[in-house]
Amino acid sequence: MLSQGTYHQVYTLQQVLEHWWIAAVALGASLIATPICRWVAYRFKIVDRPDALLKPHGRPIAYLGGVGICTGLLAGLAISVAVLPDLGDKWQSLVTSLSKGDFRSVLHNPIWNLSAIAVASVLIMLVGLIDDLRNITPNKKLLGQVLAAAVLLLGGIAHRMAIVVTSPLLGPMSDYVVVPLSMIMCVLMVIAACNATNLIDGLDGLCGGVTWIIALGFLLLASYLATWDQHPGADQLRVVLSLAMAGAIVGFLPYNVPPASIFMGDAGSMLIGFFVATMMALFCQQGNLRWLAGACMIFALPILDTGLAVVRRLISGKGIFVGDRSHLYDQLVDRGMSVKQVVYLFYLLAAAAAVAGVMFAITMRFRVAMPLYVAIFLAAFLLFYLTGMLRPEKQNKSAKPEEEPQEAAPRE
Repeated sequence: MLSQGTYHQVYTLQQVLEHWWIAAVALGASLIATPICRWVAYRFKIVDRPDALLKPHGRPIAYLGGVGICTGLLAGLAISVAVLPDLGDKWQSLVTSLSKGDFRSVLHNPIWNLSAIAVASVLIMLVGLIDDLRNITPNKKLLGQVLAAAVLLLGGIAHRMAIVVTSPLLGPMSDYVVVPLSMIMCVLMVIAACNATNLIDGLDGLCGGVTWIIALGFLLLASYLATWDQHPGADQLRVVLSLAMAGAIVGFLPYNVPPASIFMGDAGSMLIGFFVATMMALFCQQGNLRWLAGACMIFALPILDTGLAVVRRLISGKGIFVGDRSHLYDQLVDRGMSVKQVVYLFYLLAAAAAVAGVMFAITMRFRVAMPLYVAIFLAAFLLFYLTGMLRPEKQNKSAKPEEEPQEAAPRE
């Protein structure tokens, strides 16, 4: 007879094996779409050109990698809808609910949920793509992120995410309180996650590899949660979305590893950040802080790099939206590490954070795990302080260059 722990491990693996084809479809679509996007980018000169500060790569590199990732994600979501059990009944239920104005039922329909995620993902990708092409102002990017968050709310993904805070502190609350709080949380989550992934997109293969590991961490946590079957709709969405994004990123990575032939750009980094925000919102649906805290730990590396950038800029008297070349990965390169060494180090750190987030979440109650999370983040910032990363030295021009091009440019 299986022990409870062994049963959970077996069932978690079963969740992944039952839906593996979603990742395979997403991977195949991204693997095909990305070189097409690269050809289009070079054909129409949609390229990222080097400059003296933020873009030190040796030659113009194609954009539109984010379009390839989005294509893979949409393919994975589409196939997951196509094979939903009782698909006809779900479509009929959706049409009936819409005609009757029964929006509560609409918000719990998986077709509506997945469609909202797809629409919002395309919207946020287009905002990033316009920024890649036209370099729009931060306010316009912010507006696009808010609109994508609104679609997520209307899609039934995040309209009750505030229960993760209200339930433990205040108990059951009216929707008149929960929904407005959820709207604020959703918007802030989307803005924060989109910008965190954008900030870590600074070296070839860095953002893609790190976020692929994060997607796997989310997948493990989502698959484990499915064993409890408390929110079957949310369980299915989390597993499907994690697999689709993981497959889409893997299809893009062969073209982005050093030396990259295509960049994901803001279109890709903001799309992946939106995926992270969506997963965070879905983890909130359990109403238990341990799962949200575990998800934040899985995403710890981009959070730390963003925190480092914000604190450093505030200390230096700069605006927090002013770009620089003193991110954690930049400073490691300036201290003598090669670009490949930094990228591999970040992969190891991301994997360690993902393992810690999953293990802490499934083995510890929130009140026990929270001091560990705080200690880890404080220790990281103490290390930043002791190594001078909060007040970085002037750029070291003599840092040894690697093969060209080594660094991807899209940032902030």
